[in-house]
Amino acid sequence: MFLENLPKNQPVATLILAHGAGAAMDSAFMQAMVERLVQRDIRVLRFEFPYMAARRVDGVRRPPNTQKLLLDCWRQAYQLAKSHYPGFLAIGGKSMGGRMASMLADELPADALVCLGYPFHAIGKTDKPRVVHLSDLRTPTLIVQGERDPMGNQQTVMGYQLSAAVQLHWLEAADHDFKPLKRSGFLHEQHLHTAADAVEGFLRDVAALNRPGPSAGD
Repeated sequence: MFLENLPKNQPVATLILAHGAGAAMDSAFMQAMVERLVQRDIRVLRFEFPYMAARRVDGVRRPPNTQKLLLDCWRQAYQLAKSHYPGFLAIGGKSMGGRMASMLADELPADALVCLGYPFHAIGKTDKPRVVHLSDLRTPTLIVQGERDPMGNQQTVMGYQLSAAVQLHWLEAADHDFKPLKRSGFLHEQHLHTAADAVEGFLRDVAALNRPGPSAGD
């Protein structure tokens, strides 16, 4: 079920990443992020929702499955990973994949949540935010977001009431795929590296907090 990318060194964490609504698990964005995360000693597992797996077979574009089915797929993926990859297990994804993960993070319960370009609202629909569950989220969470993301720019998102468990890492002048404006002076490559650094630092910090301390007899 999983496409596994394993680092050369001992993994500091295992991260399950789900794809966004319109692109597969091996899209250019996903490939670029996975390569960088693996270089930072993070094991990455990828899977595809049924509608995207079907497209891979026949090439026919389909809309995403119902939310219920997407969430059930996430539950199955988490349980499978939990049974095969002991230790620190984080979940997350690109856009829709991360949003679905965020709706289940506390339930599973995941050790951490990583969202890459969170769809705080549909494009042009700032009046219909998708943030209710983020206000009381307990799972340690990192959202890496472009400042000019059309699904949640910095000005809009800073007006939301988010849980204290949620950390936001903003990428200057970047869009939903972390591509910056040319006049910003940043390169897409730089933002991808910065995003990977943020994810690595976050997962290392949370994993360290979760690591059991010495027993009384040690």
